[in-house]
Amino acid sequence: MAGGSGARCRQVSRPGSPGSEVRRASLTAPRAEACPASEGEGSRRAAQDRCSGAVPSAAWQHPFLNVFRHFRVDEWKRSSKEGDVAVVTDKVLKSSVYRIRGSVSASNYIQLPRTSTQSLGLTGRYLYVLFRPLPTKHFVIHLDVSTEDGQVIRVSFSNLFKKFKSSATWLQFPFVFETKTPRRDLAGVVPPSARWTCLQLDLRDILMFYLSRRYGHLKSVRLCASLLVRNLYTSDLCFDPAVTVAEARHAKLSVNPVPREMAFPVPKGESWHDHYIHVRFPRDDSKVPAEPLEKSCSLPEAVFLGHVSRRLPHPVVSGKTLLSSRSPEGQIPSLTLPCQVPSAPRVPPEVSLTYKSPEVPSGGAARIRGQRPSAWNEVTDAHTVVSDRHVLADKPPGVPMALEDIRSCKLFLPDPVLRLRGVIGFGGHSTQWALWTKDGMAVVYPCHAVIIVLQIDTGQQRFFLGHTDKVSALALDGNDVLLASAQVQPPSMVRLWDFQTGGCLSIFRSPLHTICSLSFSRSGALLCGVGKDQHGRTVVVAWSTDKVGLGGEVVVLAKVHTDFDVQAFQIALFDETRMASCGRGSVRLWRLRGGVLRSCAVDLGEYCTLELTDLAFAQTLDGHWRPSAGMLFVCSHSGHILEIDHQRMTVQHVRRLLPTQPSGVPLTEKQSFSMGSGIAISSLGVSTTTCAVGSEDGYLRLWPLDFSSVLLEAEHDGPVSSVFFSPDGLRVLSTTTSGHLGFLDVPSREYTVLARSHMAPVLALSTEQNRGQMATVSLDHTVRIWDLATLQQLYDFSSSDETPSAVAFHPTLPSFFCGFSSGAVRSFSLENSGVLVEHTRHRGAITSLVITPDGRFLFSSCSQGSLVQYNCAVARCCVLRVAANMVCQDGHPNPNTLAVSGDSCRLAFVGRSKCKVTVVESDSLNELLHVDVSTLHLASGHPDWAVAVCFSPGNSGHLLVSTSSNKVVVLDAVSGHTIRELSSVRSRACASLAISEDARLLLGATGRTITVWDYPTQASPSCQVYIGHSEPVHVVAFTPDQQQVLSVGDAIFLWDVLATPERDQSDPGTPPVHEAGTFSTSDEEGLCEENHVSEVFLQGQAPTPPVLVEKEASGAGDGPREAAKGSQTLAVLPCHHSQTSEWSLQRAKTGLPTRPDSYKHFTARYKASTRVKSVSFPPVGREQLRLKAVVGYNGNGRANMVWRPNTGFFAYTCGRLVVVEDLHSGTQRHWCGHPQEISTLALSEDGQVLASASCCGNTAARCQIRIWDVPKGLCQHLLSHHDTAVQALAFSPDDEFLVTLGDYADRTLALWSMTTYELLSSARFPEPVHGVAFNPWDANELICVGTSAITFWLLQHHGTGTSFQVHREPVPEELGASELTSLCYGASPLLYCGSSSGQVCVWDTGTGHCFLAWEADDGEIGVLLCSGSRLLSGSNTRRLRLWAVGVVPELRRKGSSARSNSVFMERELTLDGAVVSASFDSGMDMGVVGTTAGTLWYINWTEGTSTRLISGHRSKVNEVVFSPSESHCATCGEDGSVRVWSLASMELVIQFQVLNQSCLCLAWTPPSCGRPEQQQVVAGYSDGTLRVFNISRTAMELKMHPHRTALTAIAFSTDGQTVLSGDKDGLVAISHPCTGMTFRMLSDHRGAPISAIQSTNKEYGDLGVEGAELWLAASGDQRVSIWASDWLRDRCELLEWLSFPAPAISEAPGLPPPSLAAFCPWDKATLVCVGLGAHEEVVFYSLRQKQVVQKTPLPFFAMSLSLSPGPQLMVVGFAECMLRLLDCASGTTQDFEGHDDAVHLCRFTPSGKLLFTAAHNEILVWEVTSP
Repeated sequence: MAGGSGARCRQVSRPGSPGSEVRRASLTAPRAEACPASEGEGSRRAAQDRCSGAVPSAAWQHPFLNVFRHFRVDEWKRSSKEGDVAVVTDKVLKSSVYRIRGSVSASNYIQLPRTSTQSLGLTGRYLYVLFRPLPTKHFVIHLDVSTEDGQVIRVSFSNLFKKFKSSATWLQFPFVFETKTPRRDLAGVVPPSARWTCLQLDLRDILMFYLSRRYGHLKSVRLCASLLVRNLYTSDLCFDPAVTVAEARHAKLSVNPVPREMAFPVPKGESWHDHYIHVRFPRDDSKVPAEPLEKSCSLPEAVFLGHVSRRLPHPVVSGKTLLSSRSPEGQIPSLTLPCQVPSAPRVPPEVSLTYKSPEVPSGGAARIRGQRPSAWNEVTDAHTVVSDRHVLADKPPGVPMALEDIRSCKLFLPDPVLRLRGVIGFGGHSTQWALWTKDGMAVVYPCHAVIIVLQIDTGQQRFFLGHTDKVSALALDGNDVLLASAQVQPPSMVRLWDFQTGGCLSIFRSPLHTICSLSFSRSGALLCGVGKDQHGRTVVVAWSTDKVGLGGEVVVLAKVHTDFDVQAFQIALFDETRMASCGRGSVRLWRLRGGVLRSCAVDLGEYCTLELTDLAFAQTLDGHWRPSAGMLFVCSHSGHILEIDHQRMTVQHVRRLLPTQPSGVPLTEKQSFSMGSGIAISSLGVSTTTCAVGSEDGYLRLWPLDFSSVLLEAEHDGPVSSVFFSPDGLRVLSTTTSGHLGFLDVPSREYTVLARSHMAPVLALSTEQNRGQMATVSLDHTVRIWDLATLQQLYDFSSSDETPSAVAFHPTLPSFFCGFSSGAVRSFSLENSGVLVEHTRHRGAITSLVITPDGRFLFSSCSQGSLVQYNCAVARCCVLRVAANMVCQDGHPNPNTLAVSGDSCRLAFVGRSKCKVTVVESDSLNELLHVDVSTLHLASGHPDWAVAVCFSPGNSGHLLVSTSSNKVVVLDAVSGHTIRELSSVRSRACASLAISEDARLLLGATGRTITVWDYPTQASPSCQVYIGHSEPVHVVAFTPDQQQVLSVGDAIFLWDVLATPERDQSDPGTPPVHEAGTFSTSDEEGLCEENHVSEVFLQGQAPTPPVLVEKEASGAGDGPREAAKGSQTLAVLPCHHSQTSEWSLQRAKTGLPTRPDSYKHFTARYKASTRVKSVSFPPVGREQLRLKAVVGYNGNGRANMVWRPNTGFFAYTCGRLVVVEDLHSGTQRHWCGHPQEISTLALSEDGQVLASASCCGNTAARCQIRIWDVPKGLCQHLLSHHDTAVQALAFSPDDEFLVTLGDYADRTLALWSMTTYELLSSARFPEPVHGVAFNPWDANELICVGTSAITFWLLQHHGTGTSFQVHREPVPEELGASELTSLCYGASPLLYCGSSSGQVCVWDTGTGHCFLAWEADDGEIGVLLCSGSRLLSGSNTRRLRLWAVGVVPELRRKGSSARSNSVFMERELTLDGAVVSASFDSGMDMGVVGTTAGTLWYINWTEGTSTRLISGHRSKVNEVVFSPSESHCATCGEDGSVRVWSLASMELVIQFQVLNQSCLCLAWTPPSCGRPEQQQVVAGYSDGTLRVFNISRTAMELKMHPHRTALTAIAFSTDGQTVLSGDKDGLVAISHPCTGMTFRMLSDHRGAPISAIQSTNKEYGDLGVEGAELWLAASGDQRVSIWASDWLRDRCELLEWLSFPAPAISEAPGLPPPSLAAFCPWDKATLVCVGLGAHEEVVFYSLRQKQVVQKTPLPFFAMSLSLSPGPQLMVVGFAECMLRLLDCASGTTQDFEGHDDAVHLCRFTPSGKLLFTAAHNEILVWEVTSP
């Protein structure tokens, strides 16, 4: 019985049999996998056929095929994913599904198979897609179907499509959601009530009917955002998803019931149609020809037929409309065929989700009302009574447990106010007790002191409350009548429960000190218990329980003391007088007769020393137990399974589970002990045909009873503690020691997790409102995130070295903060589950974390009394202040040590001593109030101290303080005076306080109970006490919606608040307030706004910003209805730049809108650096540095590249520089002056003027627009008007005007005169606008495209003034909810517009109407260019396409009857990123295109080629190194690339790419390795590896792994034969690059990252040490070590150890500056150091004199350092975006600017003639000139 490798057992299946296909069950946690058998040769051949693209035999696909399982989507080997694809747990299906979301469908998808050269080869006629569209989003499903003759047809379904479209190779079907909203732009958007849908596609009929082709097989599937998908299935059978196998058999229906694994879960007693939707396409009642149609029958034009009939399909069962008062009605429209032409296409499938009242009947609809079991919804009036000695809490399930002190407390209304709703947890004392109910629909298990019954299908819980300590044992009789439970606290109390009602029938004290096991007889008349007495002896007790239900008492029948060990005890199901037990070295059979309990041992022979752990009786094939046929199975800790005949009392077979099977050892029934240690088995269960074994290696294995082979196995993330078969034998319940409970469904081979649990007390919690999540931290070293709606765990974070102690969600950002026992505070992202930032300012364990409600500040306290304030308004929070000895130092982790007021203005905490409470300002930490609680009550004889603090909500100004004298004191938060006191019923202080938002309920954690006060009552407020926890409650809190209460301690309890909070309801009739200067949302509002603005101007009030005034279209019959449907005409009043008031500027900056789902909008890259406002530049002509070249292109910009083929002018941006480059010579000119990153460029029509715009920042309050004289290269004028960023620039065709367009936050359009540079007019939009363009034939006309409309602007000149006449046209219905994102003019009067959904629409500017549209791409089109008969489109799918549009002018004459069939694509190229800029010649034959990857491409359509012109790193550049001959240089970046450049031309020569790693450091072989074959580059990566690349051979020669953590510094020895590398942990490794061997590790710097390593030559014996080489290592803790080495002799001696004080940067946010050191090139015995002292300075240290010989002050702390090997020059880079050149010989300094971020890298070339500097991904090359 020895298993395979790692005990990996496999299933043997018959070829072609149903269910023979087995997959690994994919789970989140615990990881359990159902492992398939090894496939035979036929299966291997089929797999090879599927991967190669051939169509295999279809036999293996019958009766159905689970596509996701078969192709193992979760492993992503035969499938691929792109974008935001994640596995989540769905609340409705209660299983894992794939979530695909993103603003661009083409960039977020799952694709099967992985590449287009492969084929799925699925021949099933029907494809079943189980999915749910995400509300308010769009989705796309692409199917590539192959016909019998090999033609590939794409079939697409999407709610983006508004019309059916077809071609010879593509069918597009709209998926329409009809809603009652009057908004046309939301017609195709998924409604909020979208349900899970079974989309059934008849692929054979679709191809036959629409294209007259025969279906071959399904080639590929692509599921695009935004949707949830459970699975895909193919089959030749037509399944009915609403009918299960059991229902079909019972009703004898003639339909094909849906297989179990395809079925959606349906609550008991309810209908499938109340919860889900079935869409079948085409319908089965539509006549589809069996043969292809005649070729003479041509298909008509594909036309959208409008609203289709709502007649339900017949006779499909799923077509019934089911009405429910709780659920929206799901209607599937009738999909009928046009009767005119047999080959006409059918109406595409629609899904209409509408709400109807149950009273309105629907024709032919069946009315079904679901009923729920009454036992789960009962609520009785039973109360819990508190006596002097006992707590009785015997209540039916679902009834809240309340303790009332009737002497001092009044009654609540309602009473009780809390009701237990759910418990998160499992186990407590033991994790081995979990039982099935008789029907197999529920599971019973303990959670500390609570017993939970969990309904598997619904997830609903009911509870048995009453135990005062942890439950130690459980037993349930065979009829689900009696439930027995025992608790740990000695003497052990046993409770008998009525399982159906939840009432406690009996409580009795057992004669045992502790009970470890209980077992019921099948009838429930006998109960046996096993435990220990006070002396530690084993005791077995038998009770009679047959009279309990009739009011009788429990009677002890027998009691036996034994000396042998009992680990498991079970009553035989075939005879209630017989039992069996097992333990260490014994198996005993028991019998109860005449009130005496006797036992007899089974002779185990050589196995008498085994440690037996569990036993189980076998069943017969008919499911009953008979002593003649039954066997007893016993397992052991050594892996043995004994099969015992309990009639003969002999061991029949012994088998053993081994981790490996040694070669040559036959599989026998008995294995010898010498074969090695077996796998420990902790539990086993037996059904009629199989045996389930749970072992400590984490596996659950299913064997046949002869143990011939493993049928199935499931792997858990911890040792399995118990297994238990369901009564039908089809499910196996398993528990683990890590607190997980779940079951394996044997037929479907799927594992379901039922419960997860913390394995130690929970210390703190935090809730998040937007996502409905909760975070908890526990002493089990884990942080877990839960879904509050389902109580299911979403994910967890664990750390073995430190314990999390506090947690807090950010109120607005998708992140949370966690404090640890080590003093660290980390920020975690909820989007990628990664650590955003870590702060280690505390010296003690974190005791509390609190964040202000507005999300601005975070506060943390520690056990050493420190209080730290953080700025958390940004994703990467930074430290603002550190205050020592502020908080009480002897505090334990308690979330209520700190509290923030509701207005985010005040912070309260316990400190500086435990007797004081302090209130400070949250922004400045200025003290406002001190309260000494020790003086409040002196009658007790000892002073009180504060335990917890809490602010009251609203403006009441109360501060609540819990004291050690079991009181809650309400203070005035301003004066500190006592307002009133609340006394606790329990003799425990409140460790936690929480008050509801309406200030009605106050919660307190009082020991193991929860106390609830009626807070508004001033005198003697009433209170209630609730039990359930077995350990002290650490935290109580309200959920964000105030509908539930959370309490954590031993477990997590969720309580329903039965008192509905009173909410302030605003007047629904109050109209919204609209600001002047915005478009109105309706015609009526527009009229009001127009009148208001006109009155303002007529009355001559103070000047206001320019206003857009909406007017209804004039004309006969123009009423409100016609105006709503037609276009809108707007007028813009003229204004001057000087009229813009300060009020309007402030208003525009408040409340920035969210960024639209369009990549067209520029967003400046986040920078932690700040620029200085003034820099002292060197005199003109005296500069020692001259900017020579810029490496890279800013792919973050938009339209930031211009090229004129006729003049050769070529310009682009990099950071805040405009780079003008000669494409022939490669020389560059650099136009400087912008204070921030440049967003866009525009070149005038004559090519003499260039406009560039930069965003606003800390040095610029408004965006700066510079006007450049191109021939001179000088800035002529500065313009400023926009507040955030400039989206686009455009010159008029006569160059008289310049129009500037603000981004989505600015939303303003400004018109400038290029003669006077004055602002002529400006206007503000109500919504984001994406692009603007002048009419090339009329300088007085321009057009804007935006979210919902296209706007035509006509310039009107009145003397010296200019105004706009505006006309708006809505987005065409053909585009649906798409936005217009780009535009360009074609031949007059044509205008081409690109959309966010990939469509191009053509407008007639003369009439203002759209007459043509076609699908041009799968994603958003951001760039459009047109010249002559060619149109260029670029999108965020990285595609560049060239279209032939010569026939479009002719199609314009056809008007609305035009079709896009004549527009075809000439060429297509795929680039390395989304297209953001493009310029082409007049013939569109060649051009330059820029992408977001930071690349400029030269495109030649004639040759069909693309060549890189400009290329740079997309992410941060970490290092620059040079070849000894200075012919090449190499750079490395965060993107994992190593790039080699030609130093003369700065062109990219070689690129080495390592995926999923960051290259952090780099080194080139020294001059001693002069031969070309010796030229190597060694790179260090974030995974701790070193890679050696040979430059001449362009190949990687060696890979080493000397480090466990990321490398941070690397260097060659002077002879090039040794590599020195340092890592993040401070270790330095010495390795041979030739052999890859690491021969020395130095740990002197352990604990701090190595920041610099450098080596240099020295004279042998110089400085008093041997060796010809010196090298140094600097670390982040301000230490430098200098070593003398001779590696050939294996000598390495420490020469000097320098330690400097930490920099004084308490006021500077972010990380401290790096510690850098280097050997001085002109004096190698001198070290030059920066960042190693307390001040901003350069330190020169002499190794000969052993002291600092010089200090040079710096303006800021240095971020980078480099020394020139030539002249005595040194350059220092700063975080303030500047660098300083120091002439060490003369002592002069010069400052230079040019970078847009912190200058983190400076490197001189070996000759000192060039200097390379880097800021993020920008590389600037400077030429060093002589002074």
